[in-house]
Amino acid sequence: MVRPLLCWFVLVAVVFSGGARGSQVTYDGRSLIIDGQRNILFSGSIHYPRSPPETWASLISKAKDGGLDVIQTYVFWNLHEPQPGQYDFSGRKDLVKFIKEIQAQGLYASLRIGPFIESEWSYGGLPFWLRDIPGITFRCDNEPFKVYMQNFTTKIVNMMKSEGLYASQGGPIILSQIENEYSMVEAAFKERGPPYVKWAAEMAAGLQTGVPWVMCKQDDAPDPVINACNGMKCGQTFVGPNSPNKPSIWTENWTSQYQVYGEEPLLRSPEDIAFHVALWIARNGSFVNYYMYHGGTNFGRVASAFVITSYYDQAPLDEYGMIRQPKWGHLKELHAAIKHCSINLLRGQQTIYSLGDRREAYVFRLNSRKCAAFLVNRGGKDTEVIFHNSSYALPAESISILPDCKNVFFNTAKVSTQNSSRSMIRGKILDGWEEFIDHIPNYEDTTLKSNTLLEQITTARDSSDYLWYNFRYQHQSSNTKALMKVYSLGHVLHAFVNGVLAGSAHGTHQNPRFTLENTVSLNNGINNISLLSVMVGLPDSGAFMETKGLGLRSVSLQVQQKQLILTNSSWGYQVGLLGENLQIYTDQGSSKVQWKKFSSSRQPLSWYKTVFDAPAGDEPIALNFGLMGKGEAWVNGESIGRYWVSFHTPNGIPSQTWYHVPRSFLKPTGNLLVILEEEGRGSPLSISLDTASITRV
Repeated sequence: MVRPLLCWFVLVAVVFSGGARGSQVTYDGRSLIIDGQRNILFSGSIHYPRSPPETWASLISKAKDGGLDVIQTYVFWNLHEPQPGQYDFSGRKDLVKFIKEIQAQGLYASLRIGPFIESEWSYGGLPFWLRDIPGITFRCDNEPFKVYMQNFTTKIVNMMKSEGLYASQGGPIILSQIENEYSMVEAAFKERGPPYVKWAAEMAAGLQTGVPWVMCKQDDAPDPVINACNGMKCGQTFVGPNSPNKPSIWTENWTSQYQVYGEEPLLRSPEDIAFHVALWIARNGSFVNYYMYHGGTNFGRVASAFVITSYYDQAPLDEYGMIRQPKWGHLKELHAAIKHCSINLLRGQQTIYSLGDRREAYVFRLNSRKCAAFLVNRGGKDTEVIFHNSSYALPAESISILPDCKNVFFNTAKVSTQNSSRSMIRGKILDGWEEFIDHIPNYEDTTLKSNTLLEQITTARDSSDYLWYNFRYQHQSSNTKALMKVYSLGHVLHAFVNGVLAGSAHGTHQNPRFTLENTVSLNNGINNISLLSVMVGLPDSGAFMETKGLGLRSVSLQVQQKQLILTNSSWGYQVGLLGENLQIYTDQGSSKVQWKKFSSSRQPLSWYKTVFDAPAGDEPIALNFGLMGKGEAWVNGESIGRYWVSFHTPNGIPSQTWYHVPRSFLKPTGNLLVILEEEGRGSPLSISLDTASITRV
């Protein structure tokens, strides 16, 4: 009963202009309505700052070829307003250019303004300076927060309007989002939660964009805002629209899941994704967004706590923008099958038949001749069902789509797309390394002093991952051994005594707090204790984010039988490393320190530098950091992100080994590569510049 694969190429494609002048976008209980036409829409998330502008056209084109109608993106507040009233929309931050590229390729856009976005992005997209606003509490019925949230939301809406980018103006934007998964924290704010939801909805609707607004994971989203679902199985978990006049919208269908250092990737099969999309459509869903369709790269320090630099690499388009098969192709065939029967789905009368235990048929009949059906097997075994007096084989956990209620055009468990494998081709091993060992400050070197342990987020103010806690201790004993105990809220700690590394420890994504407990050697006399506390990204979610803290909470020394509590002693502080503060990863900053020939000494806080030429060709490029430890890397002054190769998964391998270097970052020759090796356990002599390629399996 399955038609040959050739049939896919004779289907009539449904093409959306994405830019008809003055398109009217409304909705009813079945779907979004664009210029009077109901639509089943497939969308994919591509975040403009996670990929260079030079790649946007290719990414959008591949998404379109994969059967998508819509490109969805968040808007990144802290990226665009780094200081109050100072805006930046240049380079990877050029939101207008990104939306116009979507329009140029004939697709629609979905704009998730938030402006809280989570997204495994530093501080959930909120600018750090918000913490300084007197009396502020984030994301609740708090006047200071609402003022700044409304200001930024209005700024983005007005920018889109001025460029004519809403569908009501002839642009591609057909949907906007306000707030993000607020129900996850609403209860924590008690009586200040529900009024905030109502205010946010009214504020957004009052901006008069001419297109609908959604709130995801907000089952009580006030009219006219549409409540939407996030998750892997919204066809099963979504409680449904909170009004019969609202459509079912799936804002995040996770194509895998973000990965954190020390954990394995969560892989999701194309069969599972296709099953749940088909089930969603069968149950009257009309809008599905894949999160992510292309994840890209967390350049610089934008990744939130413990999140790796590669973002959603298992998406249909991988980190480098290459097609991942069979996921991309299987979903493309699913989209074609559903579009082939979309008229029946949108206009037909739905009837649900039981076909046995955990098996059913969803039938959409327009008239006696127009009919489409979804035959569902939710059981764990292959089975046969009788439908309309014919027998159909249904693999376990699968759905067959019958656009004419007779012939199977597609089954979610039957993958016909050829598999592909990504290979990293070993390139040139980089040489010519020079090194600079960063300065370990003493108490006397510091200008910021306090008689207590300061909280790290507030002290560092997102200017660096690093904060030095420095203490001077007078030891008067011939016994040089002492037990040092340091309790930290996270994330990493390196302890130095008299300039010598005395121990390191770190937390995890699940439990960032930890205790370093090591025996250290002291001098008889003055001892300089330098504790380097390291953040691996700011938090990205949770209630009362403005109160969250990191860094050291208690420090003690046990000398023989005497316990010395140092927590409330006099401490000196330095934000950032010397190399950071001098920006030695740039051409100009590099000249401010004296570099020496690489010595293979492998000391903590080592900076390594070399120059390399760009490889020939146009294949994606990545640095192989397989034998490095932890730190950050820059190419021509552009940070390609944090690396943490030494933090292995339970399977004993790094969470990430290759780190993407976009070709747009490079010159033909003379490219400056600077690496901060924080732990000192890695050697740059093994680093190679590799290329990525796809091989069919």
